[in-house]
Amino acid sequence: MSVSDIDQVAVENLQDYLRIRTVQPNINYDECITYLQNQASALGLPVKVYEVVHKKPVLVMTWEGQEPSLPSILLNSHMDVVPVFEKSWTYPPFEAKIVDGVVYGRGVQDMKSVAIQYLETIRRLKNKGITLKRTIHLSFVPDEEIGGAKGMGKFVESEHYKKLNVGFALDEGIASPTDDYIVFNAERSIWHVTVICPGKSGHGSLLLPDNCGEKMRYIIDKFMDLRQESKKKLEDNPQLTIGDVTTVNLTMLEGGIQNNVVPEKLSASFDMRLALSVDFNEFENMIKNWCKEAGANVTYQFEQKDDYVPPTPVNDSNPYWVAFKTAIEKLKIPLQLRTFPGGTDSRYVRKAGAPALGFSPIRRTPPGLHEHNESLQVSVFLEGIRSYEEIVPAVANS
Repeated sequence: MSVSDIDQVAVENLQDYLRIRTVQPNINYDECITYLQNQASALGLPVKVYEVVHKKPVLVMTWEGQEPSLPSILLNSHMDVVPVFEKSWTYPPFEAKIVDGVVYGRGVQDMKSVAIQYLETIRRLKNKGITLKRTIHLSFVPDEEIGGAKGMGKFVESEHYKKLNVGFALDEGIASPTDDYIVFNAERSIWHVTVICPGKSGHGSLLLPDNCGEKMRYIIDKFMDLRQESKKKLEDNPQLTIGDVTTVNLTMLEGGIQNNVVPEKLSASFDMRLALSVDFNEFENMIKNWCKEAGANVTYQFEQKDDYVPPTPVNDSNPYWVAFKTAIEKLKIPLQLRTFPGGTDSRYVRKAGAPALGFSPIRRTPPGLHEHNESLQVSVFLEGIRSYEEIVPAVANS
């Protein structure tokens, strides 16, 4: 098969994958699983499907290495995508239409293109007769876009995962708008907290004591002051990126029954991503003290409270990092190292004990995760496959 033919197969496989509507919420993954099973069959790879959580399948393809007893390499991707507002798209989000060399589709950056790049890399390596020292596992997991707790989160706790003997993992990154590639060796920890401010209810014409609105103002001011501190850190130091600071956003306000009734309770929810430098105990104690200072009976509760997960080492102590970095240098592509600003399934892999890097070989491309008209140049997609042709053997033979 010629280079142009194998490239055409890769693009068509990407389009086919993008056309599968694995849209949150309440996804039926059957069509996606069937598609991936067919891909595994075409590549001659054994495949298994695990349902650690009912209707949350994890599919794993395996390319056995020359020394299968060694720790393996995991190439992970998630099957689900976020919802779309179809009226806001120039082209239908599930047609995978190519216009002027650009493919448009929900999930093309996040992260179905990466999944196909993995598959097409294996196809090309096998076609060249290449064999690798370590076993490669390709995992396709559900529900990353809603936190991954019932996807990769449960899978890494299972015996199925433990039997994979994962030594190192690659997962999603973010597109780079420059000539550089961006790689992520860590993630901030996600805390979603709701603060509940109770008070005396009564007529809206009065100045009642124990007022929930006054308490809420104090709480919001404290969180917004913290937000301002992080904004100032970024403004004062251009070397910092969003992943280097703690972000705070007020995301929900609830309470009240009508305009002339002082409510008995108001609540505010905050999305926080804690920087690696944060002491978690001190941070929670700070929130606890704010609640005490705000007034009587103010409480808080967590909807999500991630543990601290240490970064993947990026020095000579980590042979996988050395191999990855050497492969990128061979490609003569500059590399930026960062902390991931959001949350990915990498955190579960790291927490389970394996080093992991977040990396999408997409450059010269504005990041379009979760946006209308999510798109990717076909040439950039194909370049990513060629990059993986260097990276995968490098880490698998390390």
